[in-house]
Amino acid sequence: MRKPFFTSAISAAALLLTSCGGGGGSNDFGGTPSPSPAPTPAPTPPPTGTGGAFTAPAQRSLTVTDVQTIIAQAVGEAQARNLPSVIAVVDRVGNVLAVFDMNGSNNGSSEITISNRQIGGLAGPSETIGLQGQKVPAAAAAIAKAVTGAYLSSGGNAFSSRTASQIAQEHFPPAPTTAGLESGPLFGVQFSQLPCSDLSQRFNASGGAGSLIGPKRSPLGLAADPGGFPLYKDGVVVGGIGVMGDGDYAFDPNILDIEVNDEEAVALAGIQGFAPPASITANRISVDGTSLRFSDMLVSDLSPLQSNFAAINNSVGKLLAVTGYTSGSIIAGTAYGTEASGIRASSPSEFANRDAFVLTDGSGTNRYPIRGGTDAAAVTTPLTATEVRAILEEAFLIFSRARAQIRQPLDSRMQATVSVVDTHGQILGIVRTPDGPIFGTDVSLQKARTAAFFSNTVAGQQLLATPTFPPFANVPGYVQRVRNFLGDANALTGTVAFADRSGGNLSRPYFPDGEIGRPPGPLSVEQSARFSPFAVGLQLDLVFPNIVTHVGFVRSGGATPDTGQRCTQLPPIPGTGGQVRLANGIQIFPGSVPIFRGDKLIGGIGVSGDGIDQDDMASFLGLHNAGERVGGIGNAPKSIRADNVVVNLGNANVRLRYVNCPFAPFLDTNKQNVCEGL
Repeated sequence: MRKPFFTSAISAAALLLTSCGGGGGSNDFGGTPSPSPAPTPAPTPPPTGTGGAFTAPAQRSLTVTDVQTIIAQAVGEAQARNLPSVIAVVDRVGNVLAVFDMNGSNNGSSEITISNRQIGGLAGPSETIGLQGQKVPAAAAAIAKAVTGAYLSSGGNAFSSRTASQIAQEHFPPAPTTAGLESGPLFGVQFSQLPCSDLSQRFNASGGAGSLIGPKRSPLGLAADPGGFPLYKDGVVVGGIGVMGDGDYAFDPNILDIEVNDEEAVALAGIQGFAPPASITANRISVDGTSLRFSDMLVSDLSPLQSNFAAINNSVGKLLAVTGYTSGSIIAGTAYGTEASGIRASSPSEFANRDAFVLTDGSGTNRYPIRGGTDAAAVTTPLTATEVRAILEEAFLIFSRARAQIRQPLDSRMQATVSVVDTHGQILGIVRTPDGPIFGTDVSLQKARTAAFFSNTVAGQQLLATPTFPPFANVPGYVQRVRNFLGDANALTGTVAFADRSGGNLSRPYFPDGEIGRPPGPLSVEQSARFSPFAVGLQLDLVFPNIVTHVGFVRSGGATPDTGQRCTQLPPIPGTGGQVRLANGIQIFPGSVPIFRGDKLIGGIGVSGDGIDQDDMASFLGLHNAGERVGGIGNAPKSIRADNVVVNLGNANVRLRYVNCPFAPFLDTNKQNVCEGL
């Protein structure tokens, strides 16, 4: 048994007090710093967006030698623990730099099981709900864990797949004694970065120019199974490591104990010399008074480090080719912020704010330049490019003024991504702060599309026309569940404006959120006790066929087709060449609102990256301020917002929520209740 949690926490605090700052400094989770690499050449075009309210992270990347060292260290610990494992390393934008398959492991092409664990205990072998019990390649799980560590982290926060587990479950913090508390702040984030996403880039087996463009997709979305950590150099996040060795792709349902987790120990060994600064690990960040968790394993738990890659390659195991992700060699990572990484500083002609970063195609072209709406066939007066620019600029201004929720040091500025879409879900512009977590790029787009979709007159009609995949997915069934639950035969026909917080209320396994004994929300699983992070309801059902198709593609080595670069089975929009409104799935935690012109829906805005209340505020207040600036656009009329909807539960009436803005959120004023009355 490990020592009790509080004793361990005190010991950890003592070690932190004596640790060194800076990238990879010695701490409970890290080792000695790695040497600084030679300066990376300036990106093309030059980083003209730096020098304002934010400081862009230094351009650092993993070398081939770095990747070899990381793998060798992890393999050494896996040998010491007799846990043959599959080990994946990625860079910050998700490029798979290597996958190493140890002899006797589950083998990267063999199958491991997605956990059957549920609220009510372990499901039986016949359980078929969601992804539970599904078989997936071990390499896919290892890559998902590595992507999770890289994508959730930044220069101000270092999160692991254990952190993801803590913040994505039905109660926060997850534990047997916390039943009755609301769900995790990032409930549903596991179904982002999906393999079908139209935003995420894909592995280019031919290599060459543009092959390292990110952000890349993840085979299983984000992982809640411990064993995934971020990698740092000089305090800059440069990638992630993921370890799959025990055959069970799971999550941690009890935050109150300290696990002896061999996969996490193997991954922890891998990050020695590449660990985050002690000051930014998840255990130094709290949400609603609860400290987050980074690792249950400590450096003192590890065996002596082994770092000789030549001694293990082709003897202890071998490098593995994974269809859709790596050709089976080790490659160097790309430096985030360079043109080659796919995310760089904007030019003045792209975005006026000096701090903005954009997604790029590797040859200098912004992938999502600001433009007007494409939905003139459905909207009398679509969004104009001028209006979209105003919305993005005003939301970005909120970022630069707002106090961050999940970043160190305290009183840092908010860092996030903002996306704007039209009613077809077409991207009209995406901008981000220099050091926003990468996961927020895809999630902000999910949020914008979700708000626009569920506020649309065609939402119910489109869901009803979506194919079923029994016994795993029945999208049409959710429409009647919503109408019955709300007591409204016209629900999902555009009569109510839904923010992501509103739809999230309806997606929780208990309604109101967290209250045991209450019914599940109509967009959740039909029985609360059958919920797990791998079986959530509509969010998964919309993309279940895409995930299963992609897993088959990876498993077969490409013998079966991959999922298209378009999520969901929604019917395509007529006259658009096959476009669908939810082309990277939906999201069910807060941070978006629909955009209106008077009482007409014309689009959606989504924000993600730095706390759900901050995300709500930046979308809601940014849109309001844009309307004040250019006129004609704004938030939904108060009379149709979802917070007018009251659900009768028989012995209680519960009102849906629309947005929740933080108190006194700005660094430049003490003003409170900044969204009140708008």
